[in-house]
Amino acid sequence: MSLRALISLSSLSKPRPLQTVLALGLIAAALSASAQDKVLNLYSARHYQTDEALYADFTKTTGVRIQRVEADDAGILARLKAEGTASPADVILLVDAARLWRGEQEGLFQPVKSALLEQRVPAQFRGGETAQGAQWFGMSTRARIVIYDKSRLKASDVDSYEKLSNPALKGMLCVRSGSHPYNLSLFGSMLEHLGPQATENWLKGLVANMARAPKGGDTDQIKGVASGECGVAIANSYYFARLMRSSKPEDQAVVEKVGVLFPNQSSWGTHVNIAGAAVARNAKNREAAVQFLEYLASESAQRYFADGNNEYPVAAGSKPNAALSSLGNFKAETVPIAKVGANTAVVQQMLDRVGFK
Repeated sequence: MSLRALISLSSLSKPRPLQTVLALGLIAAALSASAQDKVLNLYSARHYQTDEALYADFTKTTGVRIQRVEADDAGILARLKAEGTASPADVILLVDAARLWRGEQEGLFQPVKSALLEQRVPAQFRGGETAQGAQWFGMSTRARIVIYDKSRLKASDVDSYEKLSNPALKGMLCVRSGSHPYNLSLFGSMLEHLGPQATENWLKGLVANMARAPKGGDTDQIKGVASGECGVAIANSYYFARLMRSSKPEDQAVVEKVGVLFPNQSSWGTHVNIAGAAVARNAKNREAAVQFLEYLASESAQRYFADGNNEYPVAAGSKPNAALSSLGNFKAETVPIAKVGANTAVVQQMLDRVGFK
């Protein structure tokens, strides 16, 4: 029986008591089922506990409950391809430009035309722009910064990415795997700036300067500099900001021992990567999906990115948290993130040739 029929039944001019009770009970059940139908299926590569508040705020504001599946970027793209048109995914959240570009190329997203998103998200942080809208939108950024041992090096020794391949730094560089998305995107950016041959020579220089084989995450690289194992390292800004905001004495000791800088301030600017969102190609709840993307670009959500996970807000006018602000303003590169993503396949071949594991 339809909800309209149930309402008609409940408003009969002379209902018997039992009829009234049954009718009202059925109406309440139907309304409850309708409310429960407001579900957004989210596939997310973000594994930050602080995002829970972000999702809870969206549900409180809209009444739409978020049902989440978590995996890494590559796993999410593989799952979307395997599920095809049967996929329940409505929104995809990824944490790297290269993965967003790959999802776009594989036809896993659908374009979104939104005046709010176009106003709040700068063009360089949008992908696959067409007359029907963009395929994906960056929602937060993180800078790829340089960490160095203040007792062994001056800032001028390492104030550009190019200088990290200088033979004077032999045996000093610590870095995570070259094939990690964070590095692939940086290297894709370098390819855009330097061209193929110079980029490959630069990568060869990085390998020659390594203090040890690539291992661990960005926090491990920072701690490696503090311990003296490394002289210089590359890390994302939010890892360093986490240590800055930590109440642990050992983390504060790390912060005190190292220097930090934004490279290439006298040239093209520091490389930035993004966390971004897209509406899935086969989204069943497109309206709620677009609503969620617009919410992520809102001032309140941008504050969650900044305060919860130490990311730089992408929306114009939104401010970073106090820890990041204390590092000062910096010049960011303006290479479109979509181009960076497109370069990563070529970069991976270079890494194989130079032996960058």
